Order: sequence, then C-alpha cells, then structure tokens
Amino acid sequence: MAVPSEYSFQRYLAAKKSLDDRSLNRHVWGILKGEIEQKDPPLRILEIGAGIGTMIERVIERQLVSNASYTAVEQQSRNLEIAKDRLEGWANQRGYRFEQVSSDRILMSAPDTQINVEFKPVDFYHLQNDNHTADRFDLLLAHAFLDLVDLPSALPFLFKLLKPGGIFYFSINYDGLTILEPPLDGGLDEMVLELYQRTMDERWIEGKPSGDSRTGRHLYTQIKQQGAQILDSGASDWVVFPRSGGYSTDEAYFLHFIIHTIHTSLDGNERINQEHLSQWVNKRRRQIEQGELLYIAHQLDFVGKV
Repeated sequence: MAVPSEYSFQRYLAAKKSLDDRSLNRHVWGILKGEIEQKDPPLRILEIGAGIGTMIERVIERQLVSNASYTAVEQQSRNLEIAKDRLEGWANQRGYRFEQVSSDRILMSAPDTQINVEFKPVDFYHLQNDNHTADRFDLLLAHAFLDLVDLPSALPFLFKLLKPGGIFYFSINYDGLTILEPPLDGGLDEMVLELYQRTMDERWIEGKPSGDSRTGRHLYTQIKQQGAQILDSGASDWVVFPRSGGYSTDEAYFLHFIIHTIHTSLDGNERINQEHLSQWVNKRRRQIEQGELLYIAHQLDFVGKV
C-alpha cells in the first residue's frame, strides 16, 4: 500500500478492529465473561471512549451479553455518527434487526438478543454521578482509552459510576514499549521512540494532564488505591508483520497511521533534528510499502470489580 495522501482517525479505528480482536488477552476476556454470566439481565453497560462502535460489535459477536442497555460515551460526535452507520450495516449483514429509536438511540435485536444503545457525545467527566445504586452501571468498558487520560483523577470518578460489585474491563492499555524492526542505524530509532513516548507523558488538554506512556503497569497500583479488586490481567500486544511478503490493506493503513502519528507528534520538536526525523519517517514508510516492517506495541488488559 502506498503512503496515504490524507489520514482519517475514523479509518484508523476501523483498520485496527481485526488487530484488536486478535490482540485482546483471551484469558482476561474469559474471566470477564464468567463474571458477567453471574449477573441477572438486563445489564447496564457504560463504555467511555466508544469511538466508532467496534467494542459494541465485539460484545455482541463474542456473546458477552444478550440483553443490555449500553451507553456509549464519545467526545467526538463525528465518531458516533459513523458508529450508527457502521452498526446498521454490521447488524444487517448478521441478521439482526436494526431500529433507529431516536437521534441518539438504536436497538439491535434477534430472537435471543436485545441491545439498546444510547450515544452520548460528551466528555466522560460530564456524566452525572448519580448516588442511587439502581441508576449506576453493572459493567464499565474502556478500550484503548485510559492511556489518554490522567488515571489518578479518572479512576475515582469512573468507579463511582459502577454499582457495588460492578465489573470493569480495561483493554489495550499501552505500557511503554514499541518495537520496530529492522532497526535503523545511528540510534535514531531510540531517540524517536523515546521522544514520542515523552509527548504522551507531557500532554495536557484543557489544563489537565492527559496521558501516560506506561499506563499498563501504573493501572495495577491505581486500581488498588481506589479499593477495587483486579481479577485478572494479561498482555494484549499489537503485533503486525508481513505475511507472504505484505500486509492486508487494513494493516498497511494502520502502520502508515502509526508512523504518521509519531511524525506529527514530533514535528517542530526542538529535541530532535527535523531533517533526521523526516529521514526516519521516509525510511519507515518505504519499509511498509515494501512489506518489510515488524511492529510491536506492548499493552495490558485488566478485569476486576469494585
């Protein structure tokens, strides 16, 4: 695949769906499923950072629940508009009845399945923290999202949205290790990746710290400090490598988007020679086009209860 002429975050989210599917830790998912099976339906589910709805698809595909009220929170309203269209096509292809109940609600149903989805285009901090247990949630989902927020302030708020005994599932949490092979000469790889991770640690949005390049390992302590219990945790590494000399279209787009993200994050950064950065980007792009690049990102999944 040639270098894209433009990049779309929504296209990136769609491209990594199959990669996420195979990367999620199966044992952690199994513990999650076992806990959910002990709860009486219908379940109230909250997902923060819902993106274009890929976790909603996954929850139904993997038969995690069959009767649920699902609240999908996503700050970018464009993502939720795409999610509605995507879920309608996904449901039709799989024989589910799809009903647009209102501008922000849909219903997907089958003889043994009923999932009501409400879309909320807000920052999750704007959710009402209702103290009535009956109005809180049975399950909290955060997929590839918690490494974009400040854990010490986010977790206490989120856990208060769960019922006592409520379950949380935090998946694809980056943990400070990216590997690109074959390596480039001169130690440039180490410099680029170190500075890129530093941009995660130094990111501030609306006056608040927003990110951590080692969210995976830090979750262990942060969850326990909030008095919650970790039931299981395990690696969910992204691994992309050429098969039969190349990548699928989605994998190639994903890799190009990763290199593009690193480039834009370091563009104008005085800590690195910009000409050297451009050389690094161009070499990595050529490796993708020629089917030579191996990409690994270390991540962790967690399941637990409050």
